[in-house]
Formats: sequence, structure tokens, C-alpha cells
Amino acid sequence: MINNTKQTEVELTNEDKMARGSAWMTIGNIGSRLLGVIYILPWYYWLGENGEVGNALFNIGYTVYALFIMIATAGIPSAIAKQVAFHNSRQEYKTSQHLFTRSLQVMAVFGVISALVMYFMAPFLANVSRGGTDLIPSLRSLSVALLVIPVMSVIRGYFQGIQNVAPFAISQLVEQIARVVYILIATFSIMRLGSGDYVAAVTQSTFGAFIGALAGLAVLIYYFRKEKIKMDILAERSVETVEINAVGLLLTTIKEAIPFIILGSGITIYKLWDQFTFVRVMSGFTEYSQRQLISLMALFNGNPDKLSMVVIGLATSMAIVGLPLVTEAYAKKDAAGLARLVSNNLQLYMFVMMPATFGMILLAYPLNTLFYNPNQLGANLLVVVCLSGLVQGLFMVTSVMLQGLYENKSALVFFLIGLLVKILTQSMSIHLLESYGPILSTTLGLGVTCYLNVRKIHKRTRFNPNLTFKRTVLITLMTLVMMVFAGISKGIFGLMLSQESKFQSFLLILLVAAVGGFIYIYMALKIRLADKLLGSGMARFRRTLRIK
Repeated sequence: MINNTKQTEVELTNEDKMARGSAWMTIGNIGSRLLGVIYILPWYYWLGENGEVGNALFNIGYTVYALFIMIATAGIPSAIAKQVAFHNSRQEYKTSQHLFTRSLQVMAVFGVISALVMYFMAPFLANVSRGGTDLIPSLRSLSVALLVIPVMSVIRGYFQGIQNVAPFAISQLVEQIARVVYILIATFSIMRLGSGDYVAAVTQSTFGAFIGALAGLAVLIYYFRKEKIKMDILAERSVETVEINAVGLLLTTIKEAIPFIILGSGITIYKLWDQFTFVRVMSGFTEYSQRQLISLMALFNGNPDKLSMVVIGLATSMAIVGLPLVTEAYAKKDAAGLARLVSNNLQLYMFVMMPATFGMILLAYPLNTLFYNPNQLGANLLVVVCLSGLVQGLFMVTSVMLQGLYENKSALVFFLIGLLVKILTQSMSIHLLESYGPILSTTLGLGVTCYLNVRKIHKRTRFNPNLTFKRTVLITLMTLVMMVFAGISKGIFGLMLSQESKFQSFLLILLVAAVGGFIYIYMALKIRLADKLLGSGMARFRRTLRIK
């Protein structure tokens, strides 16, 4: 039985690995994002009249925490994954083992330091963030999670590097479930059964980050103990070409982590520029009040993100799964396999993102009603943000590909060129299109970066652009057919369900998505495109559905 299992694993193609890995990462990524959106409804209700101020304290605290997380983890998961994949592909298993062990030790120490800094700086950070003294306990409760997150990031990076992302995804989902359950229990206990102190409720809610981190780490340790047996056996058969230098390995990994930090924060940097410039530019040539301008900014820079980032999360999943595969093919000097892998990854991106994006565009108004309020401008901005999301997702996928090819410098330069385009076109775009302007300048900037990325990837790998383009056209046509059927179903169901009602909008979204999803999947299986992009497992799926 064991031999058969090992043989099956060896025989997996890159398409199979991408399909399996993307499925797991999508479950973890999208599942955790959805939980992060849904739990806010009862939480906000239990806070009652303190809902707005409590939510503000919660969000301000998490913004500061996110900054510390970025510093504390320093792009380590992707950097570890890249280095482990590289050395394992050269059968340098002892090197990978030493890298993993030393990284764990260093990041554990770094986590303690980060937690102490955030804990003792809480009064200063609360003052700078304008959260007041009520924010201090929340910041300190969040600091405890920093003891765990850096160590967890190393283990996740290791699993990503060995192309076993199931533990990564499962830990991500369990972490969010544990966090949300703790938040809801603590908030209900305090606000409905206890003192009713909203500051205490928010503090316990932010402490949920530590509870979630512990749960996620427990899952990773469970899977790692099973994996360690295989790791030790491989280390005994390791082929080391040079003497292992632990310090040198760590320095190389840290060097590799820096581009992941910058490029991983790329979209956030664009959004920060929007926040910095939009109100200032708009107030110079319009008569909108400050409150109106803030509301407009929320419509294009805040509200759509919670929805569009669910779709972009698909691109993130593919980038995470594709990184070690690209690095492995590069390390083995498998030129033909690398070219095929790059082409398939680009096609898979379009295969997943096109129907998801245009499906969301078709359902923009009921989606906006469901999560916010009926608002035509909000729905229109969601449409434009979704279109921009296609470029944003491609930026993430191609940037990670370049880093997998050890083209870190090129990836950074291309990002900076795109950012310069964004900065130069921002004011003009806002003058011409107002709230649509920042979305246009973001699309232009990231579009330039994507073009440069793809051109460089082609130069390095010589993937087949004609096949990639033809498949993209085919996917586009399939998406159009899906949109026709989904649009007809929306018109029919819309006669019975109002898009102004949250519950009826929810039903409409489910019904239309089911029709559109079925049509697209049926076409992909019927013409065998799913087999080419997602591997041999699709043949069994097609037989199960009795599609000839």
C-alpha cells in the first residue's frame, strides 16, 4: 500500500499538482476570507450602540498588528518555500533540513522581540493611531499572537516548498475558525451575559488572533510530525555538493524574503497612495464636503475590496502553489518542462479568474445590496474594481513566477515602473473620472508591470505564447456563453426576487451563480480543456457526471 502511494505521488504531473494545490489553497484562502466577513454581522449586533466605535477600535488595532506581522514574518513563508524547493530538487535534503531548523530558531526569537516591542509601545501606538487609551489593551492582546505567527510562517513555508499545501490550507482555515469562535463566544459572554463593557469585548476579540494562531500551529505540528519521518530518511540519502553553512543559508533566505515583502505589499501600496491623494485632489476642483469625499473613497477603496479580494484570493492561491513548481523546474534546468509549466499556469489563471470576475460583475448590484446597501454607484464601482482585479491578480501571479526564476531584481524594477505610472496618472485620472480615476490609474500601473513581467518570463522560459493566447481566447468565449445563460437566469429569477432586499439578493446570487457555474464547468469538461489544465482527475469527474 505504501509503495503504491509513493508511486502515485511520483507520477503526478505539474497540472495535477497545480490542481490539487490550488484546490486546497482556495479552500483555505477563500474559506478564511468568507469567515472573516460573515462573523462581523452577529458581533456588530451584540455590541449594540457601541458597534461603530467598537469596530473602529478593532480595525485600528488590526491595522497596527498587520504592520507588525509583515515585519515579524518578513516574507519568510515564500522565501523558505523557494529555498526548500530549490535544494530538494538538487537532492540537497540536509541543506533544506538545516535551513528549516535555523529559520525556526531565528524566527522564534524574532517573534519574542516583536511581541515585546508591540506590547510596550502600545501607549505610543494608540496615541499615533488616534485610538485613545481604549486601544491600548487591544494592541497588547494582539501582541501575544506575535509569539506564534513567525514560527507558524516558517512551517507553512516548508510545506509550500515540498509542494504539500494541504497542511498550509487546513491550518489557515482552522486558525480562522478558532479565532471567530472565540471572538463570538467572548463577545456574547461580555455583552449579553456579563458587564456589557464594549472595550473588554473588543480586547477579547483581538485576543482571538492568539487563540487562532495556537490552533493553526497545532495543526501544522500534527502534520509536520508525520512529515518528519520522510524528511529524516531523505536527509540520510542527501547529495551535498558543498559544505552546509547555516549562517549563509539564513542570510540568503532573508535576502530572498525582501522582494516578497515589497511585491506582496504591492497592491496595498497602491491603495495607500489612493488614500493619500484622493481627498486632496478632489477637494481642489469639486465642492464635495469632507464627509462626502470620505464616503466616495469608501465606495471605491473600501467596500469593493472585501468582495473583489475573495476573487483575487484565487490568484494568490495559484501563486503560492506555482512558486515551488517553477523553482524546482528552474533548478533542474528542465527548460521544456519550465516553459510548459509557465504557459499552463497563465492559462489556469485565466481559466479560473475570467468566469469568477465576470460572474461577480453580472451580480454586482445584488452583491452590493447583500453586503452593504442598495447603491447604483457602489455597484458600478464594484464592476470597475472587478475588471481591475484581473490585472491585480495577474500581477501577483507573474511577480511570483519571476521570483521563482530568481529574477528578483527585475520583478522589483518592473513594480517600481508601474508604481511610477500610477503616481503620474493619478491626478489626471481623478480630474477626468472622479471616484473611478484611482481605479484606472491602478489598472494602468499594474498593467505596465504585468506586460514587463510576462515579457521577461517569456525571455527566460520561451513558453509558447501562441498556445497561451489561443487558450485565453477560448476561455473568453466560454465566459461569454456562461454570461449569456447567467444573464437570462438573472432576468427570470429577478422577476420574482428583488435586488433591493438583502435576503432576496442572497437567493438571486445563489441561483444565478449555480446556473453560470454549471454551464462553465460543463463546457470545460465537454471540450476537455479542464483535463489539459487541471490534470487527469478531470476525466474521472467527467465520467461521474456522465459527460461524453
